[in-house]
This record gives sequence, structure tokens and C-alpha cells, in this order.
Amino acid sequence: MKEFRILSTSGILGYGFPEASFFAGIEQKPDLIACDAGSTDPGPYYLGSGIPFTNPTAVKRDLRLILKAAFDLHIPVVIGSAGGSGADVHLNRDLEIVREIVKEEKLSFKMAVISAEFEKEFLLQELNAGHIEKLGPAPEVNAEDIIASTHIVAQMGVDPIIEALRKGAQIVYCGRCYDPAAFAAEPIRLGYDRALALHLGKILECAAISATPGSGSDCMMGYLHENDFEVEPLNPERKCTPVSVSAHTLYEKSNPYILPGPGGHLDLSGCTFTPVSDRRVRVEGSKFFPEAVPSVKLEGAKQAGFRTVSIAGNRDPIFISQVDEILAGLKERTTTNLSADFDYTLNFIVYGKNGVMGKMEPLTETKTHEIGIVIDAVADSQEHANAVCAVARSTLLHYGYPGRIATAGNLAFPFSPSDIKVGPIYVFSIYALLRTNDPVSLFKCSFEKLGE
Repeated sequence: MKEFRILSTSGILGYGFPEASFFAGIEQKPDLIACDAGSTDPGPYYLGSGIPFTNPTAVKRDLRLILKAAFDLHIPVVIGSAGGSGADVHLNRDLEIVREIVKEEKLSFKMAVISAEFEKEFLLQELNAGHIEKLGPAPEVNAEDIIASTHIVAQMGVDPIIEALRKGAQIVYCGRCYDPAAFAAEPIRLGYDRALALHLGKILECAAISATPGSGSDCMMGYLHENDFEVEPLNPERKCTPVSVSAHTLYEKSNPYILPGPGGHLDLSGCTFTPVSDRRVRVEGSKFFPEAVPSVKLEGAKQAGFRTVSIAGNRDPIFISQVDEILAGLKERTTTNLSADFDYTLNFIVYGKNGVMGKMEPLTETKTHEIGIVIDAVADSQEHANAVCAVARSTLLHYGYPGRIATAGNLAFPFSPSDIKVGPIYVFSIYALLRTNDPVSLFKCSFEKLGE
């Protein structure tokens, strides 16, 4: 089989990439340009609220370069997890950008649009039929979770993308998508090994992060063959090594050797990573094992209240030495001073002590000249969250503690106003598997003719 070349532009569409790297890839005449456009890493807010976490100006800049090059080369483009979280509202935002570019640049394409969002009525039926299963440590899904969720999506695999490409789509724009699928679908359609294509997609979905020095904002080229694949960054300042590529293979997996996904899992325990040059690595030995009944992962989010935060600093060594006791006393004092007739939570993040790891922080002694404190108040309304934060902030500002010398105030505020009204917040409400015997028609696909 001839070499199949895939150009990965960046770790997420809208992260940007150097034009020099991109055009170095275009000069190699790729067979596919693909990009993952989303992740759950930024948390549930974006799925729950329907707000994209990628900036439209940045997305349009990246897409303009991609679409113009694909038009000139007559090659397909596949974008996964539109707008960050892949619900229909995110997908529609990106589709408007595509239409603007096509009109401005006088391009023409046949575009397939694959939705990954589901109606609650359908999911309630699937739940009652026993087709929705618990996944990992996440709780069991119940009807209340489905009803309360604002958006529920599933990670599509390669099958609906393959069907869209088979029907002549030149652009396939997907809602929530399994990260490697955008890269693997076209070569699998053409007969390349599924395991190698998916493993290559796993490497390419983060673009040059698997290089050294790594970057999610730079381009990577993948070269797929009958029995192996190779990867190489397109920026001469970066290189791939067996260590950098194998390390990325271990990335984001609970089991270092097994990578589950829609329809089955990759077994990477027999992989080898061989240097082809000082910048290029060959990978062999990937295996794919299908599921008896294919599954897709469901993701849902629901509103969980409103948040107000205040950020402040302190560099008094006496305060710092007692900060745990001070904050515990502050919680009690806030309860007394507020006398709230509503439910709320009040938490503190202390940077310079254990702000990153919290209770898991192994270092118990604080050795720093200053700390940062985030006051985090969550309640059932914005006004209530504002009230909790305001009382806690003002109480901490003038809180008395043993050995205190200054009385002007305990906190230094970097901003005015000091309290930041975050607005509605969301939590993941659904994280489960949906079993399906039809991974193609499960995802609604429509076609659109763009341009002349």
C-alpha cells in the first residue's frame, strides 16, 4: 500500500500554529488534514453552558489556512469535537465560521455535518432498556441525571465519519468525537490497518506535543504504511524520539498498555518505537480488539449553582504559619455573621501551600514568603453567592489571630472590584457507556453544498 500522509495542525483547532510549519506539511502533499477541536479537560462548564471554549477569531484563522489548502490539494478535512465540547450549539458556531470562509475565499466543498448530541427522550428509552452502563468510578446514571442535564453528547468513533467520506464529503465536521477518529477514519476506509490508524491518530490528535520540545500549537505529520507508521514534526526546532513518542502513547490512559474507545480497544503492549532519523520515529505492533457489542461514551453536564470568587495575597509569616486555623475559624465566623437561610459552600484554595494538590499534598510544612488565597463561594443564586463571598472576604481581611501585629488588613487584593461574579456553574452529570449495534445511524448526519 502507498504511504498515507496525515497533516495534524494543532492540538485543538483555534490553538494556532506557525504558518511555516503548516506550509512545510502542505509541500509534502498530505492525503488528509485533520484536527481535534475539543476536550473535557477544561471541565463541565462549556458543555453545560453551550459556550465554546475556543475563540472564534482564532478558530477562523486556523480554518482559513486549512480549508484553502484542502481545496487546492483536493483532499478531505476532518474536524472532531467542534467548538470544544461537541454539542450542537458548539457545532453550529463552527459551521458558521466555515460558511464565512468559503464565501470570502470563493471555495466550494461538499460538507458532512455529524451531530453527537442526543434527545433526552431517546436516552431515557435506552436507560430503561438497559443499554446505558456505568463507566469506571463514575456513578450509575439515572433518569434524573438525564432530565437535569443541559447537553448530552457521545464520542463518535470512526464509523459515521467513514460513511460520510464514502458518500463524497470533502469536509466532515463532527460534534463530540473520539480524539483519534478524525485522523483514523479515512485511512481505515481505504483499507489501512485499524490498529495502526487509531494509534497514529492517538499521537497526532495532540499534534507536536509528542515531539521534543513539545507543543500543542505546532504541526505534525504522520506517515501510515501497511505494517507501521512514522511521525515527524514539521518545525525544524522540534524532533520526535522513541522516548517522546512512546511517552505520549502512555498519555491520558488509566492502563499504560490499553486504550479503550468506541467499538473496542487498542493493545499497545507489543509496540516498538524505532528512530528513523534524529527527528523521525517508526511505530509497529499496535493491535485492535473489537467489543462484542460496540459502545460509545456519553458525557452530560448540569447546572450546580452560582459562583463568586475573591483572590487575595498575604506575606505575613505569622499569618502564613496559622493559615489552616485561620481559614477554619473563618468558615465558622462566616456562618455566624451571615445567618444564611439558604444552602451554600465556602472553600479556600491556598497557593503556596497546597493549592494544586489539596489534601493529597505530601509536603505539610509551608516554606514560602507569601501565599495566594482564593475564596470560593457557591450558592443557589448569584446574589447568595455574592453575599457569602463578601462576608468571608471582609471577615478574613480583618480577622484577628495570635501574634498579629498590623491591624490595617490581612489581605492584598490584585483587583478592584475584589469579588468576581463567575455566574452559573456546572458539573458533569453523566459519564457512562451507551451500547449500540448501529454506531453509524446513532449519529445524525446531514450534507451541505458550500460555494459554487
